[in-house]
Amino acid sequence: MDIRTDKDYDVNSWTEVMLLYSSALKQMQTKLEILNDEFQHVHRYNPIEHIKCRLKTSESIVKKLKRKGLDSTIQNMVDYVGDIAGIRIICSFTSDIYKIAEMIADQSDIKVVSIKDYITNPKESGYRSYHMNITVPVYLSDRIVDTRVEVQIRTVAMDFWASLEHKIHYKFEGNAPEDIKNDLAICAKMVAALDDKMLSLNEEIISMNAIEEDY
Repeated sequence: MDIRTDKDYDVNSWTEVMLLYSSALKQMQTKLEILNDEFQHVHRYNPIEHIKCRLKTSESIVKKLKRKGLDSTIQNMVDYVGDIAGIRIICSFTSDIYKIAEMIADQSDIKVVSIKDYITNPKESGYRSYHMNITVPVYLSDRIVDTRVEVQIRTVAMDFWASLEHKIHYKFEGNAPEDIKNDLAICAKMVAALDDKMLSLNEEIISMNAIEEDY
C-alpha cells in the first residue's frame, strides 16, 4: 500500500490509511450489492442475505501487533494486519458461499491474496466460514492504492454460532471452561447438519419447480 510513513506525518498517515480502508469497504459493499442484483435479474434468486462491514479499532490493531511481537507502527499495521477492513457476507446455503467467492474472484480489479476454507476444514473449535484476503483498488485524486480487505462468507447458521463463540471467547479472555468448549463443538456439528439439511431441502424444491415448469 502506498502511504506516507515519515515521522512528521504520523497523524496524517493514520488518517489516510483509515480513509483507504474505509473506502475499500464502501467499494466492496457496492460491488456485492450490484452482483446480488444481477444474480437476482438472471437467476431470480438472491444469494446474499445481508452484508456487515467493520473497521478494526486502533486498540484492536495494537493488540494484534503486540501478539505478533511487532512495534505499533503504521507500516507494521499495513504489512502485518490483514483484517483491518473486514466485510462479512451472510447467505442462506453453503452452496451460495462458493458462488459468491467465485463472483468476487472473477472481478477484474480484485486480487485474491489468500483463501482459508474453514468449511471444508473447520477449526478445532468447530468454527466454519470461508475467508478471502483480497486487495481492492481505491481511486484517489492522484493515484490508485490497492487496499487489503478480509472477506468472510458464511451461512446464517454459521454466523449465529460464530457470534456466540466470539462472545464466549472475550468473556473468558480466550480460556473458556472445557465443558463450554465441548458444548460449542457439539453445537457446531448441529449447525453443519442443519446447513446440509436446508441445502438438501432447497435443492429438492428447485427440482420440483423445474419439473412443474416442464409441464
